[in-house]
Amino acid sequence: MKIQSIINKTGKPEIYEKGSSFMWTDPYIAQQLLQVHLNPDIDLASRKSTTIEKTVQWILKNENGTSKLDILDLGCGPGLYTERFAKEGHNVRGIDISENSINYASQSAKDKNLTIEYQNKSYLEIDLGEEKYDLIVLIYTDLGALIPKEREVLLRKIFKALRQGGTFIFDVLNDKEYTDKVSPKEWESAEAGFWKGTPYVALTESFLYEQEKVILSQHTIYDDDTIEIYRFWTHFFSQSDILEILQPIGFQSITFRNDILPESDMWNGDNVNFTRCKKL
Repeated sequence: MKIQSIINKTGKPEIYEKGSSFMWTDPYIAQQLLQVHLNPDIDLASRKSTTIEKTVQWILKNENGTSKLDILDLGCGPGLYTERFAKEGHNVRGIDISENSINYASQSAKDKNLTIEYQNKSYLEIDLGEEKYDLIVLIYTDLGALIPKEREVLLRKIFKALRQGGTFIFDVLNDKEYTDKVSPKEWESAEAGFWKGTPYVALTESFLYEQEKVILSQHTIYDDDTIEIYRFWTHFFSQSDILEILQPIGFQSITFRNDILPESDMWNGDNVNFTRCKKL
């Protein structure tokens, strides 16, 4: 592999330029992600089980006017939230782009005698229907991972899919000291690891786009034959930013909480804002 080829593929790209590879549907990486999701003691891929339980109880406590809710969990992963909703007696549907996660979630629900509808689709592409749900959730800062045009498409679909009086709940990273969250460049070499089951070298670096309040985490993976680039965009928001995004769609009764998650690091605690809004 030529050094110039490596140099050409690293460095700061234009904002929202796509990578060459997509992590969520890669069969090998999906297996690694599932194990991270299912680890109850870490806040990667999913949050710790105690935090998930607290979040679910907070969500449902504020929706107790209806005995049985129709709930949609977007980006449901292996069903960590959907199962808790179902155990509380609600009708639940989960959508996730990872076939591996959906297969696990489906089997887990079956093993636990829980009736949950799962679909292996991209929530950016699937038709969510019209006035079908009392509650829609999008958890683990997924909204901030979408580029603006994707975000608007999804929000309009969510608004359409909610019943009158329905609630949408999501969380985002706030813009408190977000420029400090740029990470240094790191190299990894492995016989096998998260990215591949064969030898590889990985370069991880991040880039700040201050005007847009975005940090790109870029992972460039090299082996003997290929260079693969994975890009993950993380947006940071003030409460006024969220209002400017939601109000034109039609969402009302918009409230914020930044005390749902425990304090632990710069990605938790009051660094995360939960937003609750309604279709009225």
